[in-house]
Amino acid sequence: MTHRIARRAALGLAGTVLAAPALRAQSNTIRIIVPFAAGGSTDAVARLVSPGLTQRLGQTVIVENRSGAAGSIGTDLVAKARPDGLTWLLTFDSHSVMPVLLPSLPFDLTRDLDPVMLIGGAPYVIATRSDKPYRNLADVVEAAKARPDEVSYGSTGNGTIGHLTMVLLQSRTGIRMPHLPYRGGGLAVNDAVAGHIEMMIGSAALVAPHIAGGTLRAVAQFGPARLAGLAQVQTAEEAGFQGLTAEAWWGVFAPHGMPGAMVTRMNAALRETLSEARTRQQMQETQQARLVLSDPAALRTFLDGEVAKWSRVVRENQIRPD
Repeated sequence: MTHRIARRAALGLAGTVLAAPALRAQSNTIRIIVPFAAGGSTDAVARLVSPGLTQRLGQTVIVENRSGAAGSIGTDLVAKARPDGLTWLLTFDSHSVMPVLLPSLPFDLTRDLDPVMLIGGAPYVIATRSDKPYRNLADVVEAAKARPDEVSYGSTGNGTIGHLTMVLLQSRTGIRMPHLPYRGGGLAVNDAVAGHIEMMIGSAALVAPHIAGGTLRAVAQFGPARLAGLAQVQTAEEAGFQGLTAEAWWGVFAPHGMPGAMVTRMNAALRETLSEARTRQQMQETQQARLVLSDPAALRTFLDGEVAKWSRVVRENQIRPD
């Protein structure tokens, strides 16, 4: 009996020894949390950079989608994670309107998350079916003034940056345009292509394939400068609306308290990965991105400005989430 007990103990110890490397490997895995479902631009950016991060950090980097509640579920997971370098957040522009649209958030964006990098942005674009009469922003404003409450537009939801951009346009011109919020960019594009709505607003990444294919025509773009792929399309500022800019953007954050050396290491790995010619080209072609690759301080300054800007629009116009 003593022999059997000893043998079982030895086998148990061997099992523990064999399992230990697997446990260590698992605990050494870095997770990039994307707080949205797979298939969107944030998910695409995370999956684009993860192989390069794996190579440069010497650890397996996986992308984990934790969608729900406008991105707050995945963000909360990171906000409550240990600041040990194994959990990071890659999020989208909705991050900047989250506090005002969802005031009962279980976390604080500034207190519970540390900035790592502003990857870049892509302008929001107004697009319409190619046989519609709108060719620039002046046409849109003129038509809406002539037909109040008839020139409709779609967006990806109430309180999204696209929706808020159109609210700003209306407040500055005195026009009224019916808003149709959709639960996804694809649905808005489908109805715009079918002509069920007069136009839609979405990120350049969302509408670019349809503009290239001729089923949609770009009317205006809201970036600080014209995209190379939309070189013939005026920015809103060029059309006379100074300060009316709106970009989709991607940023990386860490749980608060992440050691500075870890933040610096991740920032450097992201910068090197996104500076590769192939990766940079994919970001520019598939996401229509203007790469920034900022340091942490610049992301903090940028985010503070975005939160202040869009929170004011939400409050002044009593916007509610879907």
